[in-house]
Amino acid sequence: MRLKDIGEFGLIKRFQKKIKINSSVVKGSGDDCAVLKFNKSSYQLFTCDMIVEGVDFFKTADLRLVGRKALAVSISDIAACGGTPQHAVVALGLSGNMQVHQIDRLAKGLLDLAGKFNINIVGGDISASSKLIIDVSMLGVVQKNKLCLRQGARAGDLIMVTGDFGGAIKGKHLKFTPRLKEAQFLVNNFKINAMIDVSDGLVADLGHILKQSSVGAVLYASLIPLSKQAQGIEEALCSGEEFELLFTASRDQADKIIQSAKYHFKVIGEILPEAFGLRLINSKNEYSKLKFQGYRHF
Repeated sequence: MRLKDIGEFGLIKRFQKKIKINSSVVKGSGDDCAVLKFNKSSYQLFTCDMIVEGVDFFKTADLRLVGRKALAVSISDIAACGGTPQHAVVALGLSGNMQVHQIDRLAKGLLDLAGKFNINIVGGDISASSKLIIDVSMLGVVQKNKLCLRQGARAGDLIMVTGDFGGAIKGKHLKFTPRLKEAQFLVNNFKINAMIDVSDGLVADLGHILKQSSVGAVLYASLIPLSKQAQGIEEALCSGEEFELLFTASRDQADKIIQSAKYHFKVIGEILPEAFGLRLINSKNEYSKLKFQGYRHF
C-alpha cells in the first residue's frame, strides 16, 4: 500500500490512532490548533505549518511574499480558533546555491508581518535542502469562553464567510492578510459556534466542520462571493488557498453580525441535520450533492 492510496487524511487518521495525550491537552490533532491548558482564564494554542517550493509557491515567486506567507498561514490558524498569536519558531530548508540577498528578502517578508501582528520570532533551525522549505510553529492564547473549534456547529446555524473565493493561486495565496481582526471582533462580540480557515477549499474545509459537528449543510450558489479571478462556482468551491474564515452562528447571532456592519461578512448557507449531507442549491432551486473535494497533498 502506497501513501497516495490512503491519501493525506488517511495518513493523519493513521497517526491519530497511535498518538497518546495526557490531561494537559484540551484538544489535540484534528483542528486548526492544538489547545493546551494554560491558566484559569485562558488556553494556549499551538499550530505548525510547512510551505514547500513547488507545492505551496512557485520557484519564481518573490521571496519576500514567500516569507510572508510562511508566517501568515499560522496566524490564520490562530485566528480561526479565536486566539491571539504570540510567539513563533521558524525552520528553514535552504540550498547552498541560494544567494544571501534572496534569504534576506525572505526574512524581510517574514519579519515585517511578525512586526505587524506583534509576534516574537524566538528561534528556529536551518538544514540543507534541494528545495526551499519553511516550517513555522506558533503559540498563541485564547480566553476559554472565546475558543472556537470545528465541532460546535448546530442545525439551524447560518454559514458565513469573510472575503471571496476562487483564483487565489493567481496572487492572493501569497498576499492575503490573515483575518485576525475579524476573528477577534466575532469572538469578542458574538457567540460563534464553529470556525475554520479555508486553506484546502470551501467545500473541503466546511466538510471538516460538518464531520466533527455531526451535521449536514446546504450552500446557495448565488450567495457564494466569487473573486474577480474565479473561473466559476466550481473553482470557488474547491480551489482553496484563500485563507478566509468560514464560521457558523445561530440565526439571531448572524443577524446581529450582519447588522454590526463593522466588517463584510456574508451568509452562504445553513447547517442542517446530518442525514441531509452536503448539498448545493443553484439559481434554479435545484439541489445537487457535493463531495468534500479540495486540495490534497496525496
